[in-house]
This record gives sequence, structure tokens and C-alpha cells, in this order.
Amino acid sequence: MSTSMATGSAQLDATAAPPRLSIAGDWTLAHYHALERAVAAIGTPLAADVAIDTNQLGALDTAGASLLAGLLGNERLSKLASTDPHLPTAQRALLQTVGTAMAGYQEPRRARRGNALTDLLARIGAAMENIYHQQVRLLGFIGLTLQTFAQTALRPRRWRVTSLVAHMEETGLDAVPIVALLTFMVGAVVAFLGSTVLADFGATIYTVDLVAFSFLREFGVLLTAILMAGRTASAFTAQIGSMKANEEIDAIRALGLDPMELLVLPRVLAMLAALPMLTFLAMIAGLVGGGLVCALVLDISPVMFINLVKSDIGVRNFLVGLAKAPVFAFLIAVIGCLEGFKVTGSAESVGEHTTSSVVQSIFVVILLDALAALFYMEMGW
Repeated sequence: MSTSMATGSAQLDATAAPPRLSIAGDWTLAHYHALERAVAAIGTPLAADVAIDTNQLGALDTAGASLLAGLLGNERLSKLASTDPHLPTAQRALLQTVGTAMAGYQEPRRARRGNALTDLLARIGAAMENIYHQQVRLLGFIGLTLQTFAQTALRPRRWRVTSLVAHMEETGLDAVPIVALLTFMVGAVVAFLGSTVLADFGATIYTVDLVAFSFLREFGVLLTAILMAGRTASAFTAQIGSMKANEEIDAIRALGLDPMELLVLPRVLAMLAALPMLTFLAMIAGLVGGGLVCALVLDISPVMFINLVKSDIGVRNFLVGLAKAPVFAFLIAVIGCLEGFKVTGSAESVGEHTTSSVVQSIFVVILLDALAALFYMEMGW
């Protein structure tokens, strides 16, 4: 065996009997391009009666062994590695390993290029499947939340009163300014638009009914729920998600505590208590905003405004709007907590699931509000 750093070569002597292939020099990565040209010049496959001479073979690595596999074929390479007495043990093992690996190699199939329609349908299908799995997980989490509430309701020692009060302050009291301000301005806008449109029909007095109906039945609870979905659901997801990323939830379980009882239940109960109160505040603020516009633009005094509301708007409208608040509150809190538990452990995951909780909460609130409106209309309420 030669120990020189000469470039490897492969020469086929077709005049000999039998034909002889002489392999010499270093078959290494440094000489790969020259070796590749030499192998291409000989052509493959070799005849079965060609003898292989490796007496002058120098250094050998996996790059050179792969070229020999392409030149000789996997079976002949493995046979050469097991029968040639001139090859050192290390080179035999290398040729045997490369031959076995090349024998099991399959050319990967090229991915079929789909057209725009099939790609669109595939993305729609994947999105629908993802929505289905999300709803299944949401239903399971709702059941787990209700089970935890049933287990702790009759055990006062397990109530997390301090946590409940803290979350009520965070979700309810701290949200009062933004809810009151937003609904006040929306009430003013509704009254202004109503007075502008109804003036063409000489019915500006019905602006009072428009504001009262819209806020008592729809706008009060809907605007409040959307604000809480963007403000509180995201906060729940970020808080629980950060704990999940820092492995604090695993530590809670290691201490023998239930994360549902410790983290989820106080947030859900706080939202159930806060959202109806905020909804009532939103209704009042919307009526005040509409009453202010009526007083300034339509010369309808506050006393007249209140008397019209009392005479034209029944208590049923107020109860219909307020009845939706606990349902919205429960779903917003559950979705926010569930997305927090889905966080995998990075800041990016926290951001993604926070966004997802807001989008899901707003979508669910609007969908249920539309279904409730249809139901109330069919029931004549």
C-alpha cells in the first residue's frame, strides 16, 4: 500500500485477460473532483469478470469509499472488503460500512408541486382540523373547571379567598375607567347618529329609545365582554403561560397542589363576579352618553330622557342583556386560562397564545351574542 499523497486514480486495462482495474493513490475528499472525473471516464457498471487491483491504494476516507461504491457497486464493494488481502483492517471496515449504507439508500422522492387550488384547500382543511381540536380541548377544559368547582364548593377550607379578591380587583375595579369611558363615548355616538338619521323623518324623539334599546340589550354587555377579552383574557394567558414557561406549574404539582384549584378557579369566579357589574356600569354610562347628546342637540332634558326610558323600555330588556354577562365571563376566563396552559416554554409561545386567547374570546363572544339575539327574537323577548 502506498503512503504518498498522490492523487488517486483508476485505470482499466481492457487488454489483459481478464480485464483489470487498478486503483491507486489517495481516495480522499481533497482529490474528490479528480477522482469523480476518473470514475466517469471508466463508466459504470463494470463487467463481472473485471479483476480489482488495490495494491497501490493509499489513503481512503468516506468520500473516496462512496466513489468506489458507485464504480464497483455495493455488492462487489462489500465482497472486496471481505476478500482482498491487501487492504488494511481499517479500510476494510470503512468499505464494508459504506457498502452497507449505500445498499440501503433510496433516492428521496421529489415533493409534488400542487397548484394554487389544492394548496388553498389543504390550508382550509388544516385550519378546520385545528379549530376542531381546539374546541374539543376547550370542552374538556370546561368540564375540568366545573369538576374542580364542584369538588371545592362544599369545602370552605379550600377556597382561595385572597386570590379571588385580588383577581376581582384586577379584572373588575381596575377596568372601570376604560369600560365607563368607552361606553359613554359609544352611547354619545349612537345618539348623535340616531338623531341625524331620524331627523329626516321627524322622529328625533325616538333617539332615546334607540340608545336605551341598544345599550340595555346589546352594546352594554357586548362592548364590556370585548374589552375584557382583550384586557383580561390576555392577562390570564400571560400570567399562567409565564408560570408554565418557568416550570412553576410543575412545582405546584410537585407540592401536591392542584393548578386548576389554585390558578384557574379564582380567575373564573372573579370574572363571573366582575363582568355583570361592569356590564351594569356600561349600560349606565352608555345611557348617560346618549342622554348628554340628547340634551345638547335635541333639547331633551335629562328628566324627560329618564321618563321616556321608563315608559318605553321594559325591565325585560335590561334582564336580557345582563343574562348574557355570566356566560361571556365564564368563556372568556376559561379560554384565557386554557391558552396559558398550552404555552410550551418560550417567550414567543407566550406571545402566540396570548394573541390566540384574545382572538378566540372575541370570536366566541360575538358568535354567542348573535345566537342569543336570534333566540330572543324567536322567543319574542
